[in-house]
Amino acid sequence: MITPFSRMKAFAAEPTVGKSTVYPQLRRVRNSGRPNLARGVLIAIVLIYVTALIVVPVMALFPKAFSNGIGASWDAITSINALLALRLTFILAVAAVVVNTIFGIVLAMVMVRQNFWGKRFVNGIIDLPFVVSPVIVGFMFLVLFGRGGWLAPTADFIGIKVAFSWPGMMLATIFVSLPFVCRELMPVLKEMGIEHEQAAYTLGATRWQTFWRVTLPGVRRALLYGITLTFARAMGEFGAILIVGGAIAGKTETSTLFIFRSLDNRQYVAAYSTALILALISFVVLASLELVKRKQRE
Repeated sequence: MITPFSRMKAFAAEPTVGKSTVYPQLRRVRNSGRPNLARGVLIAIVLIYVTALIVVPVMALFPKAFSNGIGASWDAITSINALLALRLTFILAVAAVVVNTIFGIVLAMVMVRQNFWGKRFVNGIIDLPFVVSPVIVGFMFLVLFGRGGWLAPTADFIGIKVAFSWPGMMLATIFVSLPFVCRELMPVLKEMGIEHEQAAYTLGATRWQTFWRVTLPGVRRALLYGITLTFARAMGEFGAILIVGGAIAGKTETSTLFIFRSLDNRQYVAAYSTALILALISFVVLASLELVKRKQRE
């Protein structure tokens, strides 16, 4: 059965031409076999930099986490407060990913495809979470929803407690992780253009069909990057949720706040074990992203 998208694929297909045909001046550069000292030094600097700032700190968590044995570490990360903190961390991270993915896609498409008054201003404030301290973000939400806050009467009328509760923490987490999906999608959408979308419209596809079958597949790799960065940023948030949530154990305490409280109480095994769990979760997320990218290339 011939569909608009099958005709579009035939329309958009381009003949493959060898590089030697299009660019006869391009030739494979032969390696002279002489050692390239500058290249070796550059690689060594990069490896030392990454090892010193990423690998060594992560590896340092292991002896601290298991200083009293595996049993003590297991008891620490399976305690009620640790599990509740980890659950709240996942809830906030997933909520931030869902909200910022949906609105990030919409925001990126509007910023790239539409022209409107104040576009430069909106483009500037998108990066506001990058430059504003998370502690200030927490105070901003307290000003809005705390006692005597601007929006406190509205929240009380609706019956939702925002300050010192998980809704306020969710708003703060969404705020600090807002730019990632949008900023990853915008340059890809600009480079992709609108030719394939216009071809889909010409062949009878609706806007919704074009979005799902043309636009979204074209930006899926950038979207995966944005989702991964959003999730990682939300998992590691500390300052904003500390201020707006109050770090109430078992209620508004995330894993990062649990680590902070454990260190303050000199419960070092619990702190380092939880930090190790968060680091391993981040590693698994990044490894999964690389696996998906490799399958897409194949």
